[in-house]
Amino acid sequence: MSAEIQQQLCSSAKLDRDKAYVDLQSLITSLDEEGIEDLQSDFIRLLGQVTDKWETRHGALSGCKALLDSNKSSDDFAIEVLDHALQSLDDTEFRVRIVAGEVLGALCRTLGPQIYGRIKSQILEGIRSNLERQPITESGMMEQENMEKLVEKLSSSPSSPRRTSSDAAQIFHDTAGWKSLETYMKCLQSVIEGCGYGFNEFVDQELLDLIFSALVHTNRFVRETGYYVCASLVGCGAKAGSELDSEAKLTEENAIYRHGHQFTKYLSLGLADNWSQVRLASSVATRKFFLSLPTEETRQKFYPLLIPRMCLNRYYMAEGVRIYSQETWRLVTQGTGKSYVEQYIDNVVDYYIQATDSNNHAVREAACACIAELGSKIDISAASHHVPRLLETLFICFNDDSWPVRDAACVACGNFILCFPEESRHELPSLYPLFFNNLQDNISSVRQGAAIALVNVVKAYGESSYETVLGKVKEGFEGLENQPATSEKYGGMDKGPATYSVAKQLRDNDMDLHTDKQMYSCGSLAPKMGRGRDGGCMDHKFRKPPEPWELADGCVHLMAELSHIAALGSAITKLMPLLAKACSKRHYTHHLNFLETVCKQLPNLAKGLGKRSFKLFLESFLEPICYSIESDNILTSTAGSQCLAELTTFIGEGIMRGRIEQYDPRYLDYLQPSFGPPHH
Repeated sequence: MSAEIQQQLCSSAKLDRDKAYVDLQSLITSLDEEGIEDLQSDFIRLLGQVTDKWETRHGALSGCKALLDSNKSSDDFAIEVLDHALQSLDDTEFRVRIVAGEVLGALCRTLGPQIYGRIKSQILEGIRSNLERQPITESGMMEQENMEKLVEKLSSSPSSPRRTSSDAAQIFHDTAGWKSLETYMKCLQSVIEGCGYGFNEFVDQELLDLIFSALVHTNRFVRETGYYVCASLVGCGAKAGSELDSEAKLTEENAIYRHGHQFTKYLSLGLADNWSQVRLASSVATRKFFLSLPTEETRQKFYPLLIPRMCLNRYYMAEGVRIYSQETWRLVTQGTGKSYVEQYIDNVVDYYIQATDSNNHAVREAACACIAELGSKIDISAASHHVPRLLETLFICFNDDSWPVRDAACVACGNFILCFPEESRHELPSLYPLFFNNLQDNISSVRQGAAIALVNVVKAYGESSYETVLGKVKEGFEGLENQPATSEKYGGMDKGPATYSVAKQLRDNDMDLHTDKQMYSCGSLAPKMGRGRDGGCMDHKFRKPPEPWELADGCVHLMAELSHIAALGSAITKLMPLLAKACSKRHYTHHLNFLETVCKQLPNLAKGLGKRSFKLFLESFLEPICYSIESDNILTSTAGSQCLAELTTFIGEGIMRGRIEQYDPRYLDYLQPSFGPPHH
């Protein structure tokens, strides 16, 4: 063996070790039988060294793995390596334990599944004995010290309550790594992959119970690793090239199929886990589970429980889960996903409704998005009898503290009304206040979603809805008269400096709101808020009350969307002077936010009304547009410039130049960047 490769394989730098491993693989391919024997002797000697340097133990095992994977090693070498790998499963360094498990997997691949029969008891006992922590022992003194540090950290803030060791123990228990448990689980995963189809004979209830206990473990890292073990386990179920033409034969040859209902139960738990990493690991296992089954008929018995969860995860907030789930959906349904949802519509609706009651805001948001999809994509006859239940569910979500959930619920209701107008008609008296409440929400995107939903109401009910919806637009513009001169855009925020650039809610230090609450993935970007009902971390009653300018802002979005409905052209034209007058009111702090929205929507409004109608009001908006361009607010200024450019393209440069010159020649300068020097 090259002395340089051996030295680098045991280097303290990971980059050197990785490069040496690649070089070793290349060296092995070039060696003859005598060279391989010398290499085996070198690694056996390296394994036998007594050293405190973990990199040496890691390098020796890595070298053995490279030899075993090359299929050039002897059986005697493999047997000798086996004992060293088993001893290394309890090494103090986790990287050594990981590579030891990989070596055992390579041994199973080289010598066959009988190797697992020899090491089975040690691996399973290693998992079983590490499933629960015992931190108050001699071997657990380091964990106890870590918990004491955690108590000190949690109590270091003057505004924080005094934490006890039991509080820290629970947090530590739920989030910390679990020493040898994770590496024993990864070892089992490597062994399963090494055995391949041959592992089927070892799949019994004892093994499944042990793995399933990890899937419901309180620690998310344990659950995540457990699902990856499941992914490897279900992948070994199908025999390559096997023609399984009957369920009896499949049950006989595929242990995973025999225990399919148990797997389905636990896969469904993982697909609904609050931690995104666990949800992703379960998604990997679920895809492999379905793809390991040879026919559509063998999969159908597992669809009722898994199809709804797979379907919802296509809208989950975490990008990795969402993209992976979308690809899984395509692979499993073969482009006919709509028919699967229709076939299992009862199961799908039940799960969506259950998901909207989740303590995790990301799940509630995804559920609302899925309900919206039911209204727009599923055959009306399949979903119509579920409309009352779904609308009732969305009513609750309308009052959610998490604004993405409120937005998704609003859009979903709009879709349902458009698709099921008669079934929804009797709910309109209850729905209008909810739509209008979102139209004046503190969050801009929620106001936009409400505008889109209200347009669907108008499309569904025609003239009977005109007076109510247009009356709200008029009310919104006229209400700017009552807007206070000064206001807080985020009235619930602490006035003190933000910590790490994160704004602080005024009630953040109210301990009654934050004690004994469930914890969720730190990958979530939206706030962890409770339901819009009694209880939860925050109640929706504590949201900042809407201000008149926010309703007017929402009405701009609504008016622009309504302008594309031909029957409303005359009514929208009558509202244009009110909009122009609203633009002239600048006595309040956030008038630039309102003007920004006007500038963004004015081209859309112009296209809806048409050139002839819009040109009648063009001069009324020239001053607000140019005022926006001149403002110090970069967003408003940019919106004003873009608005002027788009309107010029829509109306024509000559007409726009003439109108501006007639109104105020000074504003011609704002045409220079796109249309050349002004004419004087």
